[in-house]
Amino acid sequence: MANKENSLAHTKWMCKYHIVFTPKYRRKIIYNQYKESIRDILRQLCNYKGIEIIEGHLMPDHVHILVSVPPKISISSFMGYLKGKSALMIFDKHANLKYKFGNRHFWAEGYYVSTVGLNEATIMKYIQEQEKHDIMIDKLSVKEYEDPFKG
Repeated sequence: MANKENSLAHTKWMCKYHIVFTPKYRRKIIYNQYKESIRDILRQLCNYKGIEIIEGHLMPDHVHILVSVPPKISISSFMGYLKGKSALMIFDKHANLKYKFGNRHFWAEGYYVSTVGLNEATIMKYIQEQEKHDIMIDKLSVKEYEDPFKG
């Protein structure tokens, strides 16, 4: 799963992010009857956008998710969508929470995000080997090159 590449029309991509966000005032609300409901809502919203949840964990006062996000979607727009729509869906499903979280604000402002990328040494090795590969292909080529500036 770690090296799985996805693709769009002309793009190969592997964009993974570790995201942490909290309920308003860091209330310990994500447990008991709400835990499964919130988990299902977050899964559903990610599926709508084509975002794969690789790993996720709901703590009593915060959420950790490791997601694979296509490069056509920015993290800020995804988080705005996820937190906004999930808050509306949570309040629709659990109407009693409206009184604890006035004005439909379930999540706190902001979030933590960190990229989960390839190792720098691996990338340098790939670049070095790619150059060797190109040189080898050039040596195997039987095509004669003519100087375009010769008359």
